[in-house]
Amino acid sequence: MIRVIINRDKQGFIWEFLIKGHAGYGKSGEDIVCAGISAVAYTAIGALAEMAGVDDFIEREGYMKCTIPNNINENLKQTVKIILEAMVIGLRQIENSYDKYVVVKEQEV
Repeated sequence: MIRVIINRDKQGFIWEFLIKGHAGYGKSGEDIVCAGISAVAYTAIGALAEMAGVDDFIEREGYMKCTIPNNINENLKQTVKIILEAMVIGLRQIENSYDKYVVVKEQEV
């Protein structure tokens, strides 16, 4: 199962997300759930880097973690918010269709 953890502050801003595990829906290289989650996550990572200059992420087999720097420019914070909220929408849509293979959890930090 893929587990997604979204860490938000009291105002709802996403400061970090973590994705770990494998869906197990299909064979390696043919798993549409893993492919969908990966596509959404890598799109968010790419958008954060290109549009907001945020490139603080770790990625390896079955694991991705992205942390937004605490000192992010207030002008860029809105861009980051839009990118990450869109990512959560995409992840939730996949979860809604494949809830036996992916779970998205949000927590306040």
